[in-house]
Amino acid sequence: MANAPTKPTSPVKKESSSSGMFATLTIPVCIGVAILIYIFILGAPSNYADGDVEKGIPTGLFGTIHRGGNLVPVIMSYLLMVIVFSIERLVVIGKASGTGNVDVFVRKVQTALNAGNISGAESECDKQKGSVANVIKSGLKKYREMESDDNLTVEQKSLAIQKDIEEATALEMPMLEQNLTIIATLVSIGTLTGLLGTVFGMIKAFGELAAAGATNQTALSASISEALVNTALGISTSALSIVMYNVFTSKIDKLTYAIDETGFSIVQTFAASHKNK
Repeated sequence: MANAPTKPTSPVKKESSSSGMFATLTIPVCIGVAILIYIFILGAPSNYADGDVEKGIPTGLFGTIHRGGNLVPVIMSYLLMVIVFSIERLVVIGKASGTGNVDVFVRKVQTALNAGNISGAESECDKQKGSVANVIKSGLKKYREMESDDNLTVEQKSLAIQKDIEEATALEMPMLEQNLTIIATLVSIGTLTGLLGTVFGMIKAFGELAAAGATNQTALSASISEALVNTALGISTSALSIVMYNVFTSKIDKLTYAIDETGFSIVQTFAASHKNK
């Protein structure tokens, strides 16, 4: 009995799988790197007076951050994740945009459509490449199929072209939003983890104050300063996460708008050029 032919995996599914694998590997790697930085760089004896990491006074920024406690490497891992996933999203969205400016590409396609030059519009898609061009080219391919179809009305053909563009968009665009949920999540947990570290630090500081007596204000001030390191790191991580998330959603919205605008032009061009047929 012959084996059934294996259905080839689509490029979109392969990209989605690769992106999921990237996220699975990136998170533990970032955690490991953050721990190593905390122990060997921030916790280096050179960052403390007399090289005493346990009881010495921090002599610089690295030592002060190290004194923030065990939650510091956790927050640092969040920061590394934001940086790594931001770079990854920039690459993915850049590839989706194609080789040239998206706005220029849309104008060229619309100009070709207005002139009835479907081959010219397809040629522009081949030059541009990327997800936006793939969706538009799919719509143009459907345009040609509908021109040779004598069984449907013009309205039905226009709807078929529109549906094809929507289906192509549904396949291409979700890839752009992958891993954005991780960046969005880091917006909240970065601040919350920082505040949690501060609370732990304040509990420790007041515990030491109660044991040492109310006159030990220097120790109290140092402990509070160290506790606030967590808040500073957490807020910094959240601020970067918010900025990058908004940048990426703005870029994705721009690409989606370009597809919608060009898709509308394709449908309208077909309807206008075939209304009397």
